[in-house]
Amino acid sequence: MSSLYTIGRQGSIILIWNGTRIDLEDVVDFQVRQEIKVQRTNPLNKPPIEFNTPAGWRGSFTIDRGNYALDDLFNADELAFWNSNTISSGVLYCYIQETDGSTSKYEYSGLTLSFSNAGKFNAEDIVTQTVQFFASQRRAI
Repeated sequence: MSSLYTIGRQGSIILIWNGTRIDLEDVVDFQVRQEIKVQRTNPLNKPPIEFNTPAGWRGSFTIDRGNYALDDLFNADELAFWNSNTISSGVLYCYIQETDGSTSKYEYSGLTLSFSNAGKFNAEDIVTQTVQFFASQRRAI
């Protein structure tokens, strides 16, 4: 029997950075939220009017560190910036297996990344790493 609701195992992400696919081993958490800009006017002769305009997407993902892919990505980006003032960019793809058997696909473009947690090393614990991101736009593909 299939579930009536989406569960975390039904989602997956793929990161393309500077044209290269990054091998994200064991993604254990992915979250994203829409950003908006509140537009408001307060006319003297009528009630306030407010509406929202899209302002990008912000999110994060966490991996259980199984390789050095993220470490290498952020090291290369930092060197590129200091050596040649290069700002890297990429695209994030999210795939969701829907309960009806179809797959929803989303592309997050205009991506910027920050390595908010490069890892904590304890003798008996799995090392986790977290990346925060901003995307200018999300579109269904």
